[in-house]
Amino acid sequence: MKGSEMSAPQTIGFVGLGQMGEPMCAFICKGDTPVLCYDRMPGLTPERGIAKESLAEVVAGADTIFLSLPDGKIVNAVAAEIAALPDVAGKVVIDMSTIGPTAAKEAATTINGVGMTFVDAPVSGGRQGALKASITIIWSGSRVEMKRHQPILNLFSKNTFHVGDTPGQGQAVKLLNNFLSASAMAASSEAVLFGLAHGVEMKTIIDVVKVSTGNNTAIEDKFPNRILPGTYDAGFFAELLNKDVRLYNEFVKEAGTSNLMGERVAEVWNLVEETLPPQSDFTRVFEVLENRSGS
Repeated sequence: MKGSEMSAPQTIGFVGLGQMGEPMCAFICKGDTPVLCYDRMPGLTPERGIAKESLAEVVAGADTIFLSLPDGKIVNAVAAEIAALPDVAGKVVIDMSTIGPTAAKEAATTINGVGMTFVDAPVSGGRQGALKASITIIWSGSRVEMKRHQPILNLFSKNTFHVGDTPGQGQAVKLLNNFLSASAMAASSEAVLFGLAHGVEMKTIIDVVKVSTGNNTAIEDKFPNRILPGTYDAGFFAELLNKDVRLYNEFVKEAGTSNLMGERVAEVWNLVEETLPPQSDFTRVFEVLENRSGS
């Protein structure tokens, strides 16, 4: 292996400074590598980041470009725009969006086709994890590039898992994880409502379940810190979680694996998105189900 292949990127590009992207980028900006930043909404560049006015400027000046974008359609549009730019061969694109296996494979074909390297690397941990630099990176792609980028990844992540060499595998693990999270949030809401209906206080229910076999992240974090105090501020929109549940169901059908739970969980989150105003925190599923109690 040549020494240059393992040298750290000299300049980072970061495209997409939204709920997840901005805090992740902010931690990268605290490192020693210059970071070129772009978002279609101006004014979101973190401190020490170098604001650029176009995607082309970011790609021209960066060795590695991170993407944190809303969906597969946007990721593939950005990938096509990157691939059409001059002098891109040898650069690396690391996509941290949640877009599903098919979109990841399409983006990889586009990027790899012009001599670049595409990595499918969605993240888990939500905005709170991004704000604490504790997110998990689910990497599917070159192990060499993972090792080369690990010092950068460590700036904003607590764990990096290599789950496969093929783009789309990271998406599969991310979707099954978010499906489990969505299931736990919905099921825990119904279970807590059942306890409340029997006159047990919410804090007592949380305390018991937290140290018992029914414990999960909803009981561990969302109920005591977001629902019990009434703040509903986990930092992830209900419609985005529903998007992930829809993607999970779509690809379960394609895989032909059992989906009895998946279909039922999808019904719950469709109801939540239809009921709540846009950009409502996903923890408000508790309110939606509470309002349906007895109906």
